[in-house]
Amino acid sequence: MDISPIGFVKTDVRDIPRHWSISDKEGVIVIEEKYKPGLKDIKAGQNIVVIFYFHKSPPFTEEHLIQVPPHRQEKLGVFSICSPVRPNPIGMSILEVTKVAGNTVHVKGLDMIDGTPVLDIKPFIEKKH
Repeated sequence: MDISPIGFVKTDVRDIPRHWSISDKEGVIVIEEKYKPGLKDIKAGQNIVVIFYFHKSPPFTEEHLIQVPPHRQEKLGVFSICSPVRPNPIGMSILEVTKVAGNTVHVKGLDMIDGTPVLDIKPFIEKKH
């Protein structure tokens, strides 16, 4: 498997919320110049799915299969929570695009720290009923 970042998160915010659904924090995703054409058609006001790497997470061991999230008082399986301590430390957030300028995507709803490697960006498409 060969995966490498397409860019990195940049933000001055230090008190990043644990999840995008409760965040109003802003920052930017700086995409490598060679991927800039892929940002065509991303517009302010739309939501995007950002796949990223939890680069500061500790190594995963079997003891992390069951965890107690900081906002809960019960033991839960790793695949039922959004913990950054995972077998494959990959995260996903849905962010609001506030602006696109060159190879930079300005976003709101940030739950990633400065320097977080971004692996992919996808459009957010709501399920039709």
